Amino acid sequence: MADLYDTDVVAWAYQQAALLRARQWSALDLENIAEEIEGVAKAEKRELGRRMSALFAQLLEWHTQPDRRNTPLLRSIGDQRMSIARVLRKMPSLQSALVDVEWLDDAWKDALGIAAGQMALEGLPRRSTWTLVQVLNENFLPD
Repeated sequence: MADLYDTDVVAWAYQQAALLRARQWSALDLENIAEEIEGVAKAEKRELGRRMSALFAQLLEWHTQPDRRNTPLLRSIGDQRMSIARVLRKMPSLQSALVDVEWLDDAWKDALGIAAGQMALEGLPRRSTWTLVQVLNENFLPD
């Protein structure tokens, strides 16, 4: 079974699902099933991180480039906030990422990369100057 996992993970997944439904416990590839389940959780956390980075970058754009403040940017900020709220509502265990200082720092660093690449900005703060409550608050816009 591990051979199939290494050569065609999709076929392996269908095989494992069929074995689970047939309750053929002894035939299951438990180690790789556990890895894949953990992988799903990590992917969801990465997706939340991408959304946080995008939101940070948009807030940086709003803050540092007042002449580019417009309805589409404002809408995009709101959309990111709604998406983050939806993810957290559907997967409340991801709330733990929001109190993980290292995880938030990584999201901020990614946002700096996005902002610097899109806006050619220099001298951006190495850490967010806004609280998480502010960033996620639908009424907050940095001036």
